[in-house]
Amino acid sequence: MESTGVYWIPLFQILEARGFEVALVNARHVKNVPGRPKTDRFDCRWLQKLHTYGLLAPSFRPPEDICQLRSLLRHRENLIRMTVKHIQHMQKSLDQMNLHLHHVISDITGVTGLRIIRAIVAGERDPRTLATYRDYRIKSSADTIAKALGGDYRPEHVFTLTLSLELYDFTQQQIAACDQEIERVLSTFNSLVDPDEHPLPPPTTAHRQPQRNEPAFDLRTHLYRITGVDLTQVPGLQAPTIHIILAEVGLNMHKWPTDKHCASWLGLCPANQMSGGKVLATGSRRVHNRASRALRMAAQSLRTSPSYLGAFYRRMRSKLGPAKATTATAHKLAKILYHMLKAKTSYRERGAEYYLHRDQERTRKQLRKQAKHLGFDLVPQASH
Repeated sequence: MESTGVYWIPLFQILEARGFEVALVNARHVKNVPGRPKTDRFDCRWLQKLHTYGLLAPSFRPPEDICQLRSLLRHRENLIRMTVKHIQHMQKSLDQMNLHLHHVISDITGVTGLRIIRAIVAGERDPRTLATYRDYRIKSSADTIAKALGGDYRPEHVFTLTLSLELYDFTQQQIAACDQEIERVLSTFNSLVDPDEHPLPPPTTAHRQPQRNEPAFDLRTHLYRITGVDLTQVPGLQAPTIHIILAEVGLNMHKWPTDKHCASWLGLCPANQMSGGKVLATGSRRVHNRASRALRMAAQSLRTSPSYLGAFYRRMRSKLGPAKATTATAHKLAKILYHMLKAKTSYRERGAEYYLHRDQERTRKQLRKQAKHLGFDLVPQASH
């Protein structure tokens, strides 16, 4: 069968449920094989013929339980994107009414912002009264907020603000329902460790409450229970990021023979294009992989980290630039996760000083080797 989009998924699942070993192959792998017909009708027969010869390698697809979790998590990401659209619509309605609320508070969907917006929708127009809904943690004073709320409350703009607020609230309810379903699915996974007997180590971040767009339940404990290791001890990786990676990659790292195969599947290793023994282009392969994107975002968060990986990112950034440094650090994060999940070993942080010391030793070793090759001896300078 040759199909694009999501049309292959029902047939794949039905055949797999009936006991067939289904192979999902990439037609690009046989793009340059001679003898390929030009019509879709005969192209599927051509792919089946190549499969009988063993020329098609099946693509990776996680188990059924991981696929179920992945579908829910991807739908949750779509709901979050829809929430952003509704926030932009509310912002547009406020701007059309000349209400500069976003200039005096950092987030219009925070405690103060939603209080004021709901009061406007309810019919309140007095800026002084609206300013009384200010939360005590807001830096702007009540007078400053009142000056920003003196606008033109036209009925059509208030109506669009009301609809946008209702859509925002509805999407938030859908996200909460999706979180409940994700928690239910996670509870069905087998436990590799009992958190009561082997409690979690202290978190690496200061905040304890769920942040913006994070699940409302204790995701870190669920991930620790089903993986057997606390992956949040790795600098730059938090529970939501690990959740995305595991939903795309799965829990079984034996699908890849080595960590290099896993990094290649994620598109985080060099993919040199060669012709006639000459390298035409370098760089990583372009892939549309959510796990790869999550690892890159985690790598970017290590810019000021005092950890071993933070020192590695800063060295690569000064040497290769921000883009390549992000890819190199994401590659290292992928290898760390691979070994932690495969061997069930905990992460041991060595710190930035240890990395800098190893880098200096590596530099000295290279200088000694180069000096020996040129016929010189490298003599260390006596310290005064």
